[in-house]
Amino acid sequence: MYSKAEAQIIKKEFWINFAEEYPRKWLLYDTKIKDFSFKFYVDNKKAQVLIDIESKDEEKRKIYFEKIESLKQILIDEYIPDAIFERNFHLETGKVISKIWVEKTGISLFNKSTWPSIFDFFYENMDAFERFFYEYQDYITDLEINT
Repeated sequence: MYSKAEAQIIKKEFWINFAEEYPRKWLLYDTKIKDFSFKFYVDNKKAQVLIDIESKDEEKRKIYFEKIESLKQILIDEYIPDAIFERNFHLETGKVISKIWVEKTGISLFNKSTWPSIFDFFYENMDAFERFFYEYQDYITDLEINT
């Protein structure tokens, strides 16, 4: 078990190593859609690459999710075969968001021997999510186009 300070040092080292291994500017929060972001997540059991739709306006959250959900077969067939869709995901804070993600288990942020497989997983899946988003961005971002 690591102290909080030790865990922070390891996390920082992890992200520095990832950035050095795959040096590029990721889309992440720069989607031009409020509360719609791409995220990396890793802990001591799993790694995830996610699209989080966190709009406080429930109707907008629903529309953005349904737009991506309407493209689900394309996302799965051409980009991310293991993508998981969750319309109503409850955060520990009680907030409800929508998310689409892919997950890798059997790894740990605190086991440096698993870092290369996490880095590859992050790169391959975030790159795929971004390519999907850029391809369908006009449709996803236009709230006037029905799903």
